[in-house]
Amino acid sequence: MKNTSSNSAVIWIPRLLVGLLFIFSGAIKANDPLGFSYKLVEYFEVFHITFLNGLALTMAIVLCALEMLLGFALLIGARAVKVAWGLLLLIIFFGFLTFYSAFFKVVQTCGCFGDAIPLTPWQSFIKDMVLLALVLILFVKRKQIAPLFNAKVGDKWLICAAIVSIGFGVYTYNFSPVIDFLPYKIGANLPDEMKIPPGAPLDEFELTYHLKNKKTGATKVMNDKEYLKSNIWKDADWEVVGDPENRLVKKGYEPKIRDLAIQDAQRNDYTKELLSSPFYSLFIVAYDLSETDKDAINRLNALAINLTDNYNIRTILLTSNSAADAKAFAKEHKLISEIFYADGVPLKSMVRSNPGVLLMKNGTVVNKWHYHSVPKYEDIVKQYLQKQ
Repeated sequence: MKNTSSNSAVIWIPRLLVGLLFIFSGAIKANDPLGFSYKLVEYFEVFHITFLNGLALTMAIVLCALEMLLGFALLIGARAVKVAWGLLLLIIFFGFLTFYSAFFKVVQTCGCFGDAIPLTPWQSFIKDMVLLALVLILFVKRKQIAPLFNAKVGDKWLICAAIVSIGFGVYTYNFSPVIDFLPYKIGANLPDEMKIPPGAPLDEFELTYHLKNKKTGATKVMNDKEYLKSNIWKDADWEVVGDPENRLVKKGYEPKIRDLAIQDAQRNDYTKELLSSPFYSLFIVAYDLSETDKDAINRLNALAINLTDNYNIRTILLTSNSAADAKAFAKEHKLISEIFYADGVPLKSMVRSNPGVLLMKNGTVVNKWHYHSVPKYEDIVKQYLQKQ
């Protein structure tokens, strides 16, 4: 192990901060690579490169692994010059994306720290600029970053770190996030997550009026408070030009779940009925039936048949597809589940799997599973139904 006493605080402080933050940022996103891939697709649409949509998941896993790998390499000082270049290019790239999002108001949550720490675009940009300053210090002094190990040992550590970083993303994609930061996590009561508490602040808006004097041609711009206080509305010489502009000036309380509406094929709302049932219900969530795993659907249908026949469990298929497509799919796979419909955005948040499963009771998520980890019928009966 090499002596690092020659490294000054000027190098070690940014080295620790940048290294740990990159590892943390990469790990948080790798915890939910499918969610991060949805964010990448948003950026692809903004920059009109939607031909990359099919690679979004792979890019998400690799990008998260790269962040963690660069952060780890910086901490142990392995291949310092190349790592400094990698960090600089990556933070410049992230800084461009966050500035573009903030300035042009396109992607309103950058996904820098996944759903664990939501940041506004401007907050993300400021964070990236602070990181850029720290990375620039390291870049200037890149040849003074002393390694903790000799080159051969350092490379072995990097190989291990690369395997762990990529493996973590692959694992969480195939078996759900290790930590669920979404509002549909296990134990969450969905009706409560959809409520606005009494007395909670509401959104505040401001109306802007554009006025013109019929006689002189003079113009004025006034907000709604100025408009009423000045009594200019009583003056027949002044007229409002066009429609008043409505602008949000203060954001009120926002429930964690604000976009979930469950409907049948005739657009009748069943949200309250389905989420208020005091009995166990099995929700099979397949936001896109054209991309769902067909073998998994068949296995879940067999599970639904057993649960319905033996315990009268209500099983529900939730999808964002059209009623015609869903009915054709159900006929093809001989599904016994009732079919209901919801927007794709909340369905993607319910469970990071297509299909995925939620076991519900009294509106509470009792448990949820990726289709790779759904327990056997006997295990569900033993763990939940026999304890009723």
